[in-house]
Amino acid sequence: MEIQHEFDGRKGSFFIEEGPRRFAEMVYVMAGSKKMIIEHTEVDESLKGQGIGAKLLEVLVDYVRKEEIKVLPLCPFAKATFKKRKDLQDVLT
Repeated sequence: MEIQHEFDGRKGSFFIEEGPRRFAEMVYVMAGSKKMIIEHTEVDESLKGQGIGAKLLEVLVDYVRKEEIKVLPLCPFAKATFKKRKDLQDVLT
């Protein structure tokens, strides 16, 4: 399963999908052109315990580093993961 990205110019998500079913998703909204707010992370029960949420966040961080975007994690999962992972904290606002 590969992590995909969709963005409509204001809102977006990093997600894992198979057929019509979305198994995991990290949803964000842009607050201006260089600030991203992570709103929500959800992982299907069938994938729990596999580090999928962390993988979604890592892909998101790679993306924002390339685009020079700063991140504000309002999502409790993302906020807790950033707190634990010093290697990701350079993208925080």
